[in-house]
Amino acid sequence: MYINDINLSPLVVSEPSESYKSGETVNRWVEVLVDCPGSTGLFTYRLPAQLEIKPGDILSVPFGAQQLGAIAIRLLAQPNIDLPPEKIREVEDIVSVGFFPSAYWELLNRVAAYYYTPLIQVIRVALPPGLLGRSQRRIRLVGGRAGEQGSRGAGGSRYLLGSADPLAFLTPTARQVWELLQGQPAGDYSFVYLQQKVKSAYRGIRELLRFGLVESYLEPPRLTRPKLQKAVTLTGTIDQELTTRQREILEVLRRRGGELWLNEFLQICKTTTPTLKGLEEKGYIIIEEREVLRTEQGPTLVGDGAKSLTTAQASALTTIQTLDKFAQVLLHGVTGSGKTEVYLQAIAPLLNQGKSALVLVPEIGLTPQLTDRFRARFGNKVSVYHSALSDGERYDTWRQMLTGEPQVVIGTRSAVFAPLPNLGLIILDEEHDSSFKQDSPIPTYHARTVAHWRAELENCPLVLGSATPSLETWVSVRKQGSRGAGEQGSRGAGEQRSRGAGGEVVTPHSSLPTPNSSLLTPHSSLSTQHSALSTQHSFRTHYLSLPERINSRPLPPVEIVDMRQELQQGNRSIFSRSLQAALEELQERKQQGILFIHRRGHSTFVSCRSCGYVLECPHCDVSLAYHHTEEKAPELLRCHYCNYARSHPKFCPDCSSPYLKFFGSGTQRVTQELARQFPELRLIRFDSDTTRNKGSHRTLLTQFANGEADLLVGTQMLTKGLDLPQVTLVGVVAADGLLNLSDYRASERAFQTLTQVAGRAGRGEDPGRVIVQTYTTEHQVIAAVRSHDYQSFSQAELEQRQALNYPPYGRLILLRLSSLDPIQVQNTAQVIATALSTEEEFEILGPAPASILRVANRYRWQILIKFAPDALPRLPDWEEVRSLCPSSVSLTIDVDPLNIM
Repeated sequence: MYINDINLSPLVVSEPSESYKSGETVNRWVEVLVDCPGSTGLFTYRLPAQLEIKPGDILSVPFGAQQLGAIAIRLLAQPNIDLPPEKIREVEDIVSVGFFPSAYWELLNRVAAYYYTPLIQVIRVALPPGLLGRSQRRIRLVGGRAGEQGSRGAGGSRYLLGSADPLAFLTPTARQVWELLQGQPAGDYSFVYLQQKVKSAYRGIRELLRFGLVESYLEPPRLTRPKLQKAVTLTGTIDQELTTRQREILEVLRRRGGELWLNEFLQICKTTTPTLKGLEEKGYIIIEEREVLRTEQGPTLVGDGAKSLTTAQASALTTIQTLDKFAQVLLHGVTGSGKTEVYLQAIAPLLNQGKSALVLVPEIGLTPQLTDRFRARFGNKVSVYHSALSDGERYDTWRQMLTGEPQVVIGTRSAVFAPLPNLGLIILDEEHDSSFKQDSPIPTYHARTVAHWRAELENCPLVLGSATPSLETWVSVRKQGSRGAGEQGSRGAGEQRSRGAGGEVVTPHSSLPTPNSSLLTPHSSLSTQHSALSTQHSFRTHYLSLPERINSRPLPPVEIVDMRQELQQGNRSIFSRSLQAALEELQERKQQGILFIHRRGHSTFVSCRSCGYVLECPHCDVSLAYHHTEEKAPELLRCHYCNYARSHPKFCPDCSSPYLKFFGSGTQRVTQELARQFPELRLIRFDSDTTRNKGSHRTLLTQFANGEADLLVGTQMLTKGLDLPQVTLVGVVAADGLLNLSDYRASERAFQTLTQVAGRAGRGEDPGRVIVQTYTTEHQVIAAVRSHDYQSFSQAELEQRQALNYPPYGRLILLRLSSLDPIQVQNTAQVIATALSTEEEFEILGPAPASILRVANRYRWQILIKFAPDALPRLPDWEEVRSLCPSSVSLTIDVDPLNIM
């Protein structure tokens, strides 16, 4: 998996002077890291005379029968003596000039080592899509789909076509592949897709190829390139020798500043390209291609200045601004306490010093609102970077970062790899959010962990902001008993007190390996690769508290409604009487509110009232949820895991009963019930169903902010940092869906979600109100949410975690196995668990089926490794573990997992 027996430490990958000169006899070869699954080590290629290649360049190289992306690692004067010169192939082209500074290169290596991921896979995550293009093998029907193949078929297909049933001679596997291709309009699928859908697909494809029914071809890489557009530039004075019409055209160009895009110029002047070509031949204008930057365009904003700060904000800002090297800061501020204004004022002087800042948010839905505030303050120095941008927009934004200009980049977790030079500050807003953790594909990194490493390598502060900090961050920052001004409570279980002045504490730094060339060597064991975890490096930790809202606005009172009593008193509505009254009052007072529902869709599941049969997804072990499309449209059932959909049956598939009932409440059902009970209440749904299209987050939030709706009905998106000052009411329809999950983090997530959504109320001039409906009013999370009491909740939860040796007092590594074959994946899980159980230094939990055994026809099993964080045991050689998996079983190693369901 990793490069063996080479020392990369003397490489200077960021020096442009190390380029290959075509006129010299040195450096005629290059060693590259190839983007090919299963390939190991470095590969040597010959340098073409016309290319000047530097270490860190992204290249396109021939690899087997494919064209693949590759990273130039180092130049060579002579190739390895074991390589016959005639077998060394030539580099195809340079895709992008290298950008890997030494600190950035070390960051990528740390991620590869810590998360047990091939380095090239980490590089793929760090780069924008399209730079590491690869050709792919595709299979298509010969002559088109069935019925279009006529007299086709030389060789083995003749006797097939001559038979009554041309497919009678095919094996079941070949027939499955054939039917898949038949179902695709073009009769064309990638080889990888067919392998995922059909077990042992390669055998069926080989059979179809032999009979001449399909053909195999190589699709070339699709690389992202700069967007070019023709522009017209005025170069000479307007002469009297020109015709009147020509002078008019040039005068228009002069009045427009002497430059215009060609298409725009043609429209304005109502002229033609040949006319402009004539002016170009006479030397009056130049028509040339120029690059057009594809960046996300926000609305035009009125400039905004710095706001006056509260005492707590000013104290926090002063502390952050005094930090001129690596330090970790927890900005613990209640909802509405003004954390964003602290961020803005901390960044402003950095831009004046020529430095850049990186701001990470958990969800794309947060970026429009946050981006608008930053652009109002810093103008065009602000860029956004996230997966909802087009490939071209991500590519151009990424290249803009490389210019070195002072700028602010706002993005989701992948933006932690943004190649910003001269980085002065990294901010993680809502640092507790689980969206910062990637579950798949590899690397399964946590943006908070990677941001910590990057801040250390760049020697700049890292600010973690939240109203409900993750317990890992809480223990990390408070471990030595840091006691900041305005502190909000007691230490968690097991914490020791060692007070630092001004909320500062020096904490032993033990979270990552020391960067060196060994990070590129194979992992002999986790203990050797993570040996630096036990090395003590000191860094500054600061706890900064914002205990009050802006203008001393009170936190909204939280009313807990026991839905059991509502039912006993005859209320069968999904809304309690208290919430119904609040909604009526909202309507009367012309105010706005938010209604939070745990899940999207109409109903959680559909069941037969006669026999109890539940309609399930045929590809996943989950029930189908009902989704309402529009009035009189067919009723649709959909799987939230694989997106399988089917129409709602009129009769039970099991007993033919017509009595099918929808159970549970999703956002769709709640909005329908609201429309029935409160027909004058204007609603906006805000969930992943209604925000699929680009720009939909901004559109819906803008409509709500402009008063075009009274109520915003949505899911988790509503809990994440939205600042809507006009909201006075927040209702939680069913809190129990958050509490009753088979996950040791369920209570922490429930408290964070409910506290965050409650914090959306009362941020403006009018006081707020929160109504939480639940069937378990006695739950400790509900009690803590009622009193906005983070400290008591965290202390109780930490005591339970410590007793069970769960994070943050223990460490976990989750092995996820999946396969199309249920027996094979179960047997493989058992083999791996048996191999691991020979060690006594860590605890093995499992193997066990995942809580949802089957997703998209893949059966899933899990093995959990649990061990103490401070005494690293001798953990297994992961390459040996991988070797126990047959090719049909996929293994993912998730270090520090957040989701174990």
